[in-house]
Amino acid sequence: MSTFLWSRGEPATDWSLLDQFGRESSALLRLWRGFMTARCFVAVVLLLLQAVTFALGQPLEPAAIALSVGYLGAALLAARYALFQLPVRGFGAAWLSTIGIDLITFTTLQLLQIGSINYTPLFALPVLMGAVLGSGMVGLGTTAAVTLLLLVHAGWYWLQQPGDASPRFVQAALTGTGLFVVALLAHELARRLTREEALAQRNRSTAQMHALVNDLVIETLSEGVLVIDERGQVHAANPAANAILGQGLAELALPFALSTYPAWAALAAIARQTFARRTPQSKEIPVAQAQGAPREVRVRTRLTPGTDRHTESLCVMFLQDLRELQARIRTEKLAAMGRMSAAVAHEIRNPLAAITQASALLGEDLVDPAHRQLTTMVQQNAQRLSRIVDEVLDVARARQQRVLPLGEQLALDSTVRTLAEEWVRHSQRQGVLLVLEAAGSVVRFDIEHLRRILVNLLDNAARYAGDREGSIQVTTRQNAAGRASLQVWSDGAPLEPAVQRHLFEPFFSSESRSSGLGLFLCRELCERHGATIGYERRALYAAGPEGNEFFVSFAAGETRLTQ
Repeated sequence: MSTFLWSRGEPATDWSLLDQFGRESSALLRLWRGFMTARCFVAVVLLLLQAVTFALGQPLEPAAIALSVGYLGAALLAARYALFQLPVRGFGAAWLSTIGIDLITFTTLQLLQIGSINYTPLFALPVLMGAVLGSGMVGLGTTAAVTLLLLVHAGWYWLQQPGDASPRFVQAALTGTGLFVVALLAHELARRLTREEALAQRNRSTAQMHALVNDLVIETLSEGVLVIDERGQVHAANPAANAILGQGLAELALPFALSTYPAWAALAAIARQTFARRTPQSKEIPVAQAQGAPREVRVRTRLTPGTDRHTESLCVMFLQDLRELQARIRTEKLAAMGRMSAAVAHEIRNPLAAITQASALLGEDLVDPAHRQLTTMVQQNAQRLSRIVDEVLDVARARQQRVLPLGEQLALDSTVRTLAEEWVRHSQRQGVLLVLEAAGSVVRFDIEHLRRILVNLLDNAARYAGDREGSIQVTTRQNAAGRASLQVWSDGAPLEPAVQRHLFEPFFSSESRSSGLGLFLCRELCERHGATIGYERRALYAAGPEGNEFFVSFAAGETRLTQ
């Protein structure tokens, strides 16, 4: 019997699993089309049967022909225009327009018994339709209706021809029993088919979700990833692999043979070795680039486990740029060293102040020039150590600086002019040229922080620049988008590539007397205010001499002073 469950005040039938995953079932739709085709086929067979009986000498039966033609028309209309929700859940219009018409047609033909033809086997069609396309109640109700019709027909025949009618009643009962068994089995098979379809849809949705997540994770990995089969065909590659291999990997159509590209022959050999040994491999190899020197790459491989003998294992190859890996390790070490240096600087500061004060007091009582020179050396080196301690502590404090309120802004041109002139007076440096072209630009920046940045950049420029006029130039500009910038240019010699790569790293310096914290502190302060700092080698104008330029690009969205 049909099972009824109650949920949220509404009855749920034995198709409740289908309700959980939506009311559309492609399996039921395919069965529906099959039954509609079968109905049309049965209608055609009934018409042919009338033609055959007439050819065999039987008289034409207009009623049977009319029933057959009418049934064919109803079957065609239902197949073409019937639109209702599957499964059939009651004895409404959907049941009546299909199964009900079949019962009426086949019952009428059976009662007429035209040409002594037994139409009982045709009742299997509506029984199967009700059991497969309907709920348990519809399937069993349809079967019960067919059984009752067969028993009524046996009774009607007994009334028409009195006699021993027990064989007809027994035949009707056995036929009804068989139809009940068929209906139950067909209904269970249909329910199982629908459950499997719903489960497959759920698993497919889960698999698609996991695939999208995996694609997103692989795409954002800093490591390069290649997926290679046993034939050496690359089936997947992420953007990091394209950046590391540097041979236009992203432009190649997948899959492609890795071994056909000479620059990647070593990668193909590692993949073959992985499949041959069935163990992970790890090597460091040089990979040729489209431009520049080969890149040192660490290659690690893993095999995907095969679930059965029909599933092919894949080699997943992970690529790491050794330069980036070493830079990350160096940055972590430097960060730890910076924390330790800040702690040490706090401990050094007080003894250093005592040394400075003691040497100053001692110098007041000394008369011998040689002794005075020694105390001066002590004071100078103590001051140098004090500056290094201050820089270390400034770096430690830069990450804890307060966020500026929205109203704390400064006019860029006037502030840069004031700070640059202060530095010139203090350093007595000649040849500094100011070119201020960002009139009216206002930026959100703390003036003391901007002073530190500008002084650091000017100190670096003065260390390498010449003595001519304009050997150091301080410039402000504003681009078309309204974003202001500050540039400090000097005509010094070009920086080596190795120095350029580490300019803004802490404790890195090309001079032994420098702490290597000045440019790092500039970067920290710029990031604190949403600005960026960078370096480039360029000429200020066409055909002019090239020089080293450090630039600060302030955060977008600054306002302008009212004129």
